[in-house]
Amino acid sequence: MGIFGRFNYIPKLFKKFMARVGLVIVIGAIIGSIILANYMYTQYTTNFIESTAGEKVTIGAVEYVISFEGTHDGSKEVVPENTFVMIGVTAKNIGDEKTLFTGGQLYIVDEKEQKHEAIYGEFSSKDLLVEWLEPNESIERTTQFDIPFDEEKQYKIIIRPQKEQSTVDTALICVTNC
Repeated sequence: MGIFGRFNYIPKLFKKFMARVGLVIVIGAIIGSIILANYMYTQYTTNFIESTAGEKVTIGAVEYVISFEGTHDGSKEVVPENTFVMIGVTAKNIGDEKTLFTGGQLYIVDEKEQKHEAIYGEFSSKDLLVEWLEPNESIERTTQFDIPFDEEKQYKIIIRPQKEQSTVDTALICVTNC
């Protein structure tokens, strides 16, 4: 064997110690990744705020009040496939910066959990398309949804935040048969 034959020799006690240190490091990394994943999950999971029509709901820096305005058959230019359900929206910017409010943030959900987007049309002078809200500014708008409406069923409005509002809150507001 010679003088260099046992140069890479590691005592058995040291091997067991290194194996245990390695095991502790692996287990610590697993626990650390679980803690990080749970933190990220809680930070970015949607927070649903449930309410009924007429109550104030705050999503990000905007305070909303939704009301059921009724149904209509459209206009000469825009005729619904089914029935237009009109809702009224009061939005107030309670933040320090101007923020965007559009009809694309609003959806109606029926009892089958089917989501329908808002329809743009010029049915009244209050129709919502795109609005910039200055700080402390409040506006009243209407929008409508083309759905097979049944007066006996429950319908809910979903309000989703704009990207620049940087919130995970989403409102679910019951507007009929709550």
